Amino acid sequence: MGSFGTNISSTTSFSLTGFPEMEGLQHSLAALLLLLYAISILGNILILFIIKEEQSLHQPMYYFLSLLSVNDLGVSFSTLPTVLAALCFHAPEIAFDACLTQMFFIHFFSWTESGILLAMSFDRYVAICNPLRYSSVLTDIRVAHMGISIIIRSFCMVFPLPFLLKRLPFCKANVLTHSYCLHPDLIHLPCGDTTINSMYGLFIVISAFGVDSVLILLSYVLILHSILAIASQEERLKTLNTCVSHICAVLIFYVPMVSVSMVHRFGKNAPEYMHKFMSLVYLFVPPMLNPIIYSIKTKEIRKRLYKMFLKPNL
Repeated sequence: MGSFGTNISSTTSFSLTGFPEMEGLQHSLAALLLLLYAISILGNILILFIIKEEQSLHQPMYYFLSLLSVNDLGVSFSTLPTVLAALCFHAPEIAFDACLTQMFFIHFFSWTESGILLAMSFDRYVAICNPLRYSSVLTDIRVAHMGISIIIRSFCMVFPLPFLLKRLPFCKANVLTHSYCLHPDLIHLPCGDTTINSMYGLFIVISAFGVDSVLILLSYVLILHSILAIASQEERLKTLNTCVSHICAVLIFYVPMVSVSMVHRFGKNAPEYMHKFMSLVYLFVPPMLNPIIYSIKTKEIRKRLYKMFLKPNL
């Protein structure tokens, strides 16, 4: 009975798992993940560099894009150490406090991304529905306040999670199903009552992702209403085109997130590697695709990339 009441302080480490079901493909999978990391990190650094150097991009829409790129770098660097350790160096052990720290940052950056996408949808709403007031509504100071508010909200929501876990006794095998630490994975391990953890997790998911997604949808209903009021079809398409990058960013963030939730909730009989694959898509795809999408769809970024990589070779 003494072991059953083991305090969290006696739990020193967790074991992370990669894809043991795909043992023959471990090296190929590791190479693929390293490639995704490289694309994500280099792509987002390039976006930040171009926005910093290009004066024409010093406006609210691209300030939010800069914040999105910094956040995507945070997601990549949060998972990189343990993914490399587990898949490349076969060192799956992670200290308990390090695991809680990684969990905090992964969820912090996920919540922050949702807030940034909401802020970007507000930017598109003001630009299309109230273009004459755009510069007076989205001043540099107001954009900075919005960014700080998003960060504070994410921090306040995620901060209790490690402490709610730390109060619980852990007496089961400390083996996680991913190569990084996630809250839904960790709450299956304590032998104490995790009702508070589950309820709080559900509360912050609804109050952040749920509210953000509804407000983003509402903003696009209003945007679409304004676009349909434009007489010229050419002008309609031109206006709608300014939203395409953001719509893609929203879809590649929320669709994998909803898919992960659906698999966890309804895919109890699905193979374990399916859960792991969906989680990888959720964490790896948005940071990799966001800089690609904005590079393709933003004329100023395309021109700068052309000058940097093609023009010197002509």
